[in-house]
Amino acid sequence: MPLFVMIGHDAPDAKEKRSLHRPAHLAHLEPLAKAGRVALAGPFTDGSGSLIVLEADSLADAWALVARDPFVVNGIYNRVELKPFLQVFPASR
Repeated sequence: MPLFVMIGHDAPDAKEKRSLHRPAHLAHLEPLAKAGRVALAGPFTDGSGSLIVLEADSLADAWALVARDPFVVNGIYNRVELKPFLQVFPASR
């Protein structure tokens, strides 16, 4: 299954809203992680946003997953980038 990298750029008020929506955000990612579809995810330590590496059947499927994320729905991110990604190292699964 292809990999995609999502970069969510935090909105100016993200810090105030993040803790309120974090439980729903993690609940959204949990079944994907259990299914092996989230390779890694987490915030940038400079407070500018977050990164998620996920598996999806297509770019459209990846956008559908990202669009349902509570951090997207509730405006934690004011801009989202989603790009196809090819893992070279370590060797892909």
